[in-house]
Amino acid sequence: MSFVERHGLWSDEQKEAAKHLRRIVEEQELEVIRLSFPDQHGILRGKTLVASEALASLESGCTITTTMLAKDTSHRTVFPVFTAGGGFGMREMEGAADVLMVADPTTFRVLPWAPTTGWLLCDIYFTDGRPVPFATRSLYRSVLEKLGARGYDFVAGLEVEFHVFKLDDARMAPEDAGQPGQPPSVSLLSHGYQYLTEQRYDQMEPVLEILRRDILALGLPLRSIEVEFGPSQCEFTFRPTVGLTPADNMVLFRSAVKQIARRHGYHATFMCRPKLPNVFASGWHLHQSIVARAGGGNAFMAKDDGEILSTFGRHYLGGLLEHARASAVFTTPTINGYKRYRSYSLAPDRAIWGRDNRGVMIRMLGGHGDPATRLENRIGEPAANPYLYMASQILSGLDGVDRKLDPGPSADTPYETKAALLPKSLREAVFALNDDPFFREALGAGFVDYYVHIKNAEIERFQAEVSDWEHREYFEMF
Repeated sequence: MSFVERHGLWSDEQKEAAKHLRRIVEEQELEVIRLSFPDQHGILRGKTLVASEALASLESGCTITTTMLAKDTSHRTVFPVFTAGGGFGMREMEGAADVLMVADPTTFRVLPWAPTTGWLLCDIYFTDGRPVPFATRSLYRSVLEKLGARGYDFVAGLEVEFHVFKLDDARMAPEDAGQPGQPPSVSLLSHGYQYLTEQRYDQMEPVLEILRRDILALGLPLRSIEVEFGPSQCEFTFRPTVGLTPADNMVLFRSAVKQIARRHGYHATFMCRPKLPNVFASGWHLHQSIVARAGGGNAFMAKDDGEILSTFGRHYLGGLLEHARASAVFTTPTINGYKRYRSYSLAPDRAIWGRDNRGVMIRMLGGHGDPATRLENRIGEPAANPYLYMASQILSGLDGVDRKLDPGPSADTPYETKAALLPKSLREAVFALNDDPFFREALGAGFVDYYVHIKNAEIERFQAEVSDWEHREYFEMF
């Protein structure tokens, strides 16, 4: 028996998808297939195999080192992997040992920008068939299963802001290499500030058309392409999808945009606030709702006159607000992302909600009898790991339902309403996660300790650097 058969890793749908992808590989004469898994940062890592070897590995798995799970955002290994337990307290994680990437055949695509290349998203397992507990796609799947046990599915629509620049200098001299290397030099595609004007859209249309064409060819449910307020800034929005799909779509979208842009002489970045003059911060707004598996009804939709949210929806909203500070490390996982939380900036700075108000953290849309009723969380940054972002939403919301939490009244003056302030830094967000026992129980103490360790490694590297501000402030004065 194969590894997949022995451990019952594929559903009937996945088995059929595997047969289908084998036919496509043969018919389109694909030469290579990329096997990728989303790491702790939501970045795709993996291996490229020649097509015959990739097909042979579908049910047996493909090895990859456990050190992929031990890296911070500089790709430094921040766990002592050659000690007992590898810094994880697990024999399976020590010594840079291997785990197995097992493809999810339902995710198979042919890459439009690399037409002889197939792509498969994978899950990672120990050799005894157990999911690796630090793999965020598996973690998110387990959260979805908990939701499913209650008779519900999670539905999410994506609004993703990002920047696209002209690539002037890729900074590929040997002295520019490093960990991380020097960032590229870029120039603007538009001056910005003319929000949603056709003129600015037309300036950026050449690259947006390239992106649009390939994103649709990938099968992603693209709805709109918009120019944002800032220079060289845009937003892509996607139709709502269910379960794992919106998170899978997000990691593929980000990876695709960066690859496509680079091949055409552009640099795309999902960094929240690049250090460039006049450039605006980008956010990732997550539209979410819960639907009943029996009948597909929206559990947030109010059925009584005078109500804008169901009782279930109000309690779910209460949970999002209750755990907003502790979940910030998942919705905004970078040091840079916290520079977006500013008053009167169309970004949230406190845990509040409002009806169709873009200054709050949770913008409630819909109302009585509206099957499209949903909650738009405006807290996230576009660099967030989507599996952790969405898992944190579901867990927080269900805790609100279980505890019947009251979200309070709509905040019509969002930057004046008294409420818990969102963390001002990644360090504060890490402290908030550690101080909230809820996620330690919901995600497991092992995972929380693991994730906090990685975030603290990034914070410590940041704290060790002398900033331009410090040098200007103190070098001459003292």
